Amino acid sequence: MAVGFEYPDLSVAAIRAGLAAHDFSAREVAQAAIARVDALDPQVHAFLEPTPELALAAAERIDAALAGTDAHNAADASAAATHNTALDSLGPLAGVPIAFKDNMNQLGTHTTCASLMLKDYTAPFSATCVERAIAGGGLPLGKLNMDEFAFGSSTETSAFGRTYNPWDLERVPGGSSGGSAASVAAGMVTVALGSDTGGSIRQPASFCGVVGMKPTYGVVSRYGVVAFGSSLDQVGPFGRTVADIAATLDAISGRDLRDCTSQEVTTCFTDYLERGVAGMRIGIVSALTDAPGIELEIVTATHQAVKRLESLGAHIVEVELPNAAAALAAYYVIGPCEAFSNLSRFDSVRYGYREPDAADLGEQYEQSRAHGFGPETIRRIMLGSYLLSSGVYDTYYYPAQQVRTLITQDYQRAFEQVDALITPVSPRTAFRFGEIADPTSMYLSDIFTIPINIAGNGGLSLPVGLGETSGLPVGVQIIGPQFSDENIIQVAAALEATYDIRRRAPLEAGIHASIEDRLGTPLKAPTQASAEGGRQ
Repeated sequence: MAVGFEYPDLSVAAIRAGLAAHDFSAREVAQAAIARVDALDPQVHAFLEPTPELALAAAERIDAALAGTDAHNAADASAAATHNTALDSLGPLAGVPIAFKDNMNQLGTHTTCASLMLKDYTAPFSATCVERAIAGGGLPLGKLNMDEFAFGSSTETSAFGRTYNPWDLERVPGGSSGGSAASVAAGMVTVALGSDTGGSIRQPASFCGVVGMKPTYGVVSRYGVVAFGSSLDQVGPFGRTVADIAATLDAISGRDLRDCTSQEVTTCFTDYLERGVAGMRIGIVSALTDAPGIELEIVTATHQAVKRLESLGAHIVEVELPNAAAALAAYYVIGPCEAFSNLSRFDSVRYGYREPDAADLGEQYEQSRAHGFGPETIRRIMLGSYLLSSGVYDTYYYPAQQVRTLITQDYQRAFEQVDALITPVSPRTAFRFGEIADPTSMYLSDIFTIPINIAGNGGLSLPVGLGETSGLPVGVQIIGPQFSDENIIQVAAALEATYDIRRRAPLEAGIHASIEDRLGTPLKAPTQASAEGGRQ
């Protein structure tokens, strides 16, 4: 079988199994991924900067390490076991194509945050999450498009052009991590990293029909990630399966001395993929599915997911989150205030866009920021400036922090009763470009995702098929107690196993020949035995 037909369906576990069984090399996987990016990204525009040479170099290191093991154990009857041990030592993402949202620094690449302000900025170091993903064996395929500085829910605010939803090129992929979601949905990468401040992983994952997870705040280091809201931001993975997410978390999670908010993580998330939900208590919040503006197909998909969990032996418990309705208001006080503070560093003096014809320093500041930032970024800066001004600060910022405490307490009380919660991700499926022009209406896209950023809990968007009316991907959200993200993985894996859904968008019509021409040599799919043996 030709690689163009097989590579996009390879999970993290299948790639590892194929490498262990010598079905293919890491270089062949990298070549297949590069060929697919070349063929598909002109339509999707998920990538801002492909890095094929870095992916190939990483693949060569993996192949060399495995070849050295093979040569050393050529006469050893236990060579296969030793080979698998060597693969484990290379990391949980050994040979897996991965790409990074362009607010994550990667040494030698541009970090633009999809803004003209940083158009020519080259990262002098790598973010911890990027370092760990590559050290864990990932093949770094490039930097991904996003809403400018992560301000948006559609990837329409990128200064370098929109990303298109692979399921329907007339619709948004969601945001702000739209490039990350689209790259996985189109089968260009196996996993991707994004950041989530108010839903920026989970909402695009739902829109693009992939799995996306925001871990508990502190599980993954934020060092080297350009900040939007420092108390809200969290890095997390996208993948086609829950197992992909678990493996990626195993690679990137844990304490980082360069990020004082990061925490020690000893959990092996892949250990929770096969535990099932029998006896677990799953919470539902009826007020959320009765929220105004939510589409019927979203409500239906959520109710069906709850019924499936119940059929697997979970106990369904009604819980209340009485202050959740105030989360959106609190978020759009706290978020802009933190964004205003974080964006003050872009003064055009040390780095970033500089107005060429400014008459003096004051005009240079004003004009550089006016022309370097896009409209949504300027809107948030102005809002944050106002909210932090004298006489206004006490009226809005303090009450927002008080609401935050109440919301956090709501979740703590809920998780005294249940092991996980299940809710919708978004009130609707992917909308058309330009369909939501009003900023307030756009902000409402995150009504179900924002509360756990406020509280700090982890949450995952799981695809549960296509909407009955729209025919577009629908996701449900699984939320866990703080620092019990293994509960999320356990529930999501059990629920995922009850669905038989398409794992990537039907985008390839007419391009198979192009991929084969670019690749040259076919890649053999892993055998059934090796694929089963490599399950993580």
